[in-house]
Amino acid sequence: MTQPISDIAFTPSVKAVQSRLGSRDGYARMEERGGWNNQVTPQLAEFLAQRDSFYLGTATADGQPYIQHRGGPRGFLKVLDDRTLAFADFSGNKQYISMGNLEENNKAALFLMDYPNRTRIKIWGRAEAIEGDAELMRSLTDPGYSAHVQRVFLFHIEAWDVNCRQHIVPRFTEKESSPRILELTHRIEELEASLRAYETPEPTSTIKRDDKRNERNKS
Repeated sequence: MTQPISDIAFTPSVKAVQSRLGSRDGYARMEERGGWNNQVTPQLAEFLAQRDSFYLGTATADGQPYIQHRGGPRGFLKVLDDRTLAFADFSGNKQYISMGNLEENNKAALFLMDYPNRTRIKIWGRAEAIEGDAELMRSLTDPGYSAHVQRVFLFHIEAWDVNCRQHIVPRFTEKESSPRILELTHRIEELEASLRAYETPEPTSTIKRDDKRNERNKS
């Protein structure tokens, strides 16, 4: 029997816990239906193209985990082929923890969030830092983004899964919320202008002419 792709995360220990807590049968049926994917689909490619940040997980040789935030212009995590992703490594605080971890343990994970649509995707694989490849660096560099590119990270996909939507609180970036805020601001200005026009009293000269006309009519 072919080993399910999800076994990269569902180890014997994990499956034992699933069995004890009642979820193993459901995941077994998921595996029988085909389970997780290990290649980039059009849906995954579109999801990645919209992201401007993600989290990179690595671990030391003895298993000490480390999570690092990676950010950049939208779509900076790029698809090279159906099993390979790549992103430019921008200059930062020079701790190099992820790089050091990958040199002794190349297993890695990506965790990507789409807060407005309450979607998260987890990707397992192996990663490596590539230095000195000028052509690859140029292909991953956004000329409109001023950060200095030091090297490239390649991520070789072994499995990915769309995670549960529960408990994701929607959040919006400034760019995502600005059009709606601008629309509401214009509407408020229109309503305020209408209110001012409604509350503006008639000119004094008009009131006086009307009073004189009324006095003549009475006489």
